[in-house]
Amino acid sequence: MPEYKVKPKKEKVQRFYDYSLLFVIIFLACFGLVMVYSTSSYTAMLENGDSFFYAKRQGAIMAASFFIMLAVSKIDYHIFPKFAAVAYFLSFACMILVNYVPGFGKEVNGKKRWLMIGNVTLFQPSEMVKVAVILCLACFIVRVGKKIDRLKALILVAVMVLPVAYLVLDNNLSTGIIILGIAFLMYFVASRKKALFGLIVGGGVLLIFAFIELAPKLVEWGILEDYQLSRIVVWQDPESYARTGGHQVLQGLYAIGSGGLFGKGLGNSIQKLGFVPEAQNDMIFSIICEELGLFGAFCVILLFLFMIWRFMVIAGNAPDLLGAMLVVGIMSHIALQVVLNIAVVTNTIPNTGITLPFISYGGTSVVFLMIEMGMALSVSNQIRISQT
Repeated sequence: MPEYKVKPKKEKVQRFYDYSLLFVIIFLACFGLVMVYSTSSYTAMLENGDSFFYAKRQGAIMAASFFIMLAVSKIDYHIFPKFAAVAYFLSFACMILVNYVPGFGKEVNGKKRWLMIGNVTLFQPSEMVKVAVILCLACFIVRVGKKIDRLKALILVAVMVLPVAYLVLDNNLSTGIIILGIAFLMYFVASRKKALFGLIVGGGVLLIFAFIELAPKLVEWGILEDYQLSRIVVWQDPESYARTGGHQVLQGLYAIGSGGLFGKGLGNSIQKLGFVPEAQNDMIFSIICEELGLFGAFCVILLFLFMIWRFMVIAGNAPDLLGAMLVVGIMSHIALQVVLNIAVVTNTIPNTGITLPFISYGGTSVVFLMIEMGMALSVSNQIRISQT
């Protein structure tokens, strides 16, 4: 009898693409547009004669950013490290121009946060810094590998992050805190010495309490600005400053409290009618609570938790350390910004002026967020699924 060799079946390799993450991004972006219109229509009509003024601008930027995200998601993320140094030094240079070079920084509400050339306002460089720090740190962690716990590696991370973080902190405290938080969480995930980070967190909490207690002295020593001290004082007792610094916080709390379990209905907010200043920006979560109630706010939080879970899935299945650390950095950014925004709106921490990702009004934030989402989807697209 002749022998026949059975050829083994070829293993089919299929690339994964996280459509669950893509879906939640689209849903949050569309929900954000609805809420931007709902919160800004009254103010937009008064100031610009068009109730859709802010919604149209946000929608146009959102649509363009969505296609940028799709384009980035189809790029092999191993190409990104080639642009890490350029992104870092470009963001550093833009921050220098905004902070210290006359004519390049546009002042809004007493702070120079926008880069402008001539009479054209371009973007907020602090948002670019977040992406640059994530990319550079991921590349650095991959390069040092198991040496990440050595003192030399820690010093190099500090040299990389602290100068650019200081430039951001000088004009934008909340964004500076997020950048430091991203670096801390990425280093924590990469490190094998977790106990040390517990001590750092404990020391940081004690430092914050000491910072609050010594705030008046810090102003005298020139470490804190007067407006920063006023935010701490208002946070501790907003009712005593109801007509001044505590106005926005109190009106936001009134909006949250009046929403009840299911809210007043979409578009039926009272507090957005001039009571909560610029409700479409930092305080948009309070209007969500008023119009959609505790149930609606809980659903929004669940969506962000689902997004973070998808990041964890992608990072856990990434083909290599570079992909995992990129996604960890992006996840850290989203988690920190969501937590800090909700904490500010509920007066859990002093008002720092921070937006809610995908939902608050702001073109620069949307563009760079979508670039980050494209990077995360790019990592997911390199995950291979074997099929026999």
